[in-house]
Amino acid sequence: MEFLSARSVEEALQLLRAHGEAASILAGGSDLMIQLARGEVHPALLVHIEGIAELSGIAQHGNLTIGALTTHRQLATSARLACGYLALQESAASVGSRQTQEVGTLAGNICNASPAADTLAPLLVHAATVTLVSDARGERTLPLQDFLRGRRTTARQGDELLTRIELERVPARTADAYCKVGRRSAMEVAIAGLAARLTLSDDGQYIAEARIATCAVGPVPCRATSTEEFLKGRRPDERTLREAGALLAAGIAPIDDTRATARYRRSVMEGLLGRALRICTARVSITT
Repeated sequence: MEFLSARSVEEALQLLRAHGEAASILAGGSDLMIQLARGEVHPALLVHIEGIAELSGIAQHGNLTIGALTTHRQLATSARLACGYLALQESAASVGSRQTQEVGTLAGNICNASPAADTLAPLLVHAATVTLVSDARGERTLPLQDFLRGRRTTARQGDELLTRIELERVPARTADAYCKVGRRSAMEVAIAGLAARLTLSDDGQYIAEARIATCAVGPVPCRATSTEEFLKGRRPDERTLREAGALLAAGIAPIDDTRATARYRRSVMEGLLGRALRICTARVSITT
C-alpha cells in the first residue's frame, strides 16, 4: 500500500483521478485505520489530506458552511454552533473519546456512512448539503439524504473529494437538540439516536415546523417525515409528545445486533423524541 500526502485540493484531486477506486482518502483516520487493521478495506493508495488548511473552518454568511476537515472537537467548542446548531455541537461532543474528537473530521463521519454516526441526524434536520469536487467533472452539490445510500455506502465517486458541508440558516423561534441512548455515558456508539429541530408559532403555543431525524435504528440515518407532519400545528404538550413518539417508533426499521435488540431500540424512541422536543421547547423559550 502506497501513502501520498496532498498539499492542496488540486493535488488531492489529481491523485484521485489517477487512482480512482483504488485510493482511499485519509484525514484523521479514526474510522479508516480501524478498518485497515481489521482487513475490511484494501486500498492500493492512501491519499492523506489532513494538511490542506482550506478544507477546515466554520463560517456563516446566511447559511452555515463547514469545511470538510473540521474536527469534532472544533464543532463541539464552536461559538457559531451555539447559536442555532446545538444539536450538531452536542453530537460532535458525544463522538468517541477526546482523542478521537481531536482528529476525527466531519467529512470522515459523513463518508464513513455508519448507520449510528452521531453527526448525521443533526445535519439532516438542518437540511445539510455536501459539495463534491472532481478534477474531471468539476463541482456538484447533493442533499445529505441523497448522498447517504446505505451502510458505508455513499454517492461519492472514486475521483471525488468532499470539500464542504452547508446547513440552512435557522429561522426565528427555533431550537434543536440531539439525544442518544448508549450502554454507558461516554465513548459509546449510539444504540439509538435522534435529532430534533422545532420552530414554534409567534405566540409560542403551537409547533409551526418540526424536523426529526434518527440514527442507529435503520440502514441509514433519515428524516421521520410522518412524525414531522403529525407534529405540525399541534401544541407541544405531553399528549402530543406521547402520540408522536408512538408514531415514530412504529415507523423505524431497527435490527438485532451485539449492542441491542430491535425491540429495545423501538422501545426507547418514544422517550428520546419526548426528551428532545422538551429540550427544544425550553430552548426556544429561553431565546425569545
